[in-house]
Amino acid sequence: MFDAWADEGTSVTDASAARSDHQPGRRHLSERQAEAVEKLVVAAAGEVEVRDYAEISVRSIAKRAGVAAATAYNYFSSKDHILAEVLWRRMQSAPHLVDLSRPLPERVAETVRTMGFGTADSPGVVDACTTALLGDGPDVKQVRARIGGEIYRRLDAALGPDADPSVLRILQITYTGAILSAGMGHLRFADVPDLLAEAATLLSGEKP
Repeated sequence: MFDAWADEGTSVTDASAARSDHQPGRRHLSERQAEAVEKLVVAAAGEVEVRDYAEISVRSIAKRAGVAAATAYNYFSSKDHILAEVLWRRMQSAPHLVDLSRPLPERVAETVRTMGFGTADSPGVVDACTTALLGDGPDVKQVRARIGGEIYRRLDAALGPDADPSVLRILQITYTGAILSAGMGHLRFADVPDLLAEAATLLSGEKP
């Protein structure tokens, strides 16, 4: 689901510091254009609170944002692109500092909770945006790769500097599969942190 590209040899203890500051659609924008982009992202987050994924369109997002649909297409190629950006912003808004003195299961579970998926306050946002991340458009793939890289960095930080790289890779795949299962309704998003904590314990051999 996520195209993660990361340096496995890099130890990260503050995953938020490794984030890219790049925002899709924001390069070389004037203040007015950047404001339009922000309005569209906020409007998309509002749309998924009240509509199912299938009912959302670039037009409905633009209408909520108070801009023309043609303007929206200047910055985003599709509704999936905008919704993927919503999820990326949620992840960025939750900086993650790892306390390596805590037990591994606790570190992993807390890390998963910071990733912006499955928060109880807005399940509709995560459902729709996770669906959008499965899109095939090049812009969606770019955001998906960015999210995948951040997932990798945060899990790397949670495991600590001496973690086995194979444990990190398998844990990342486990997390991706869990999110996909939750998006399909086979697992509750709220159960993912504990599931990943259990997986990390089994993979590392560390006692809970």
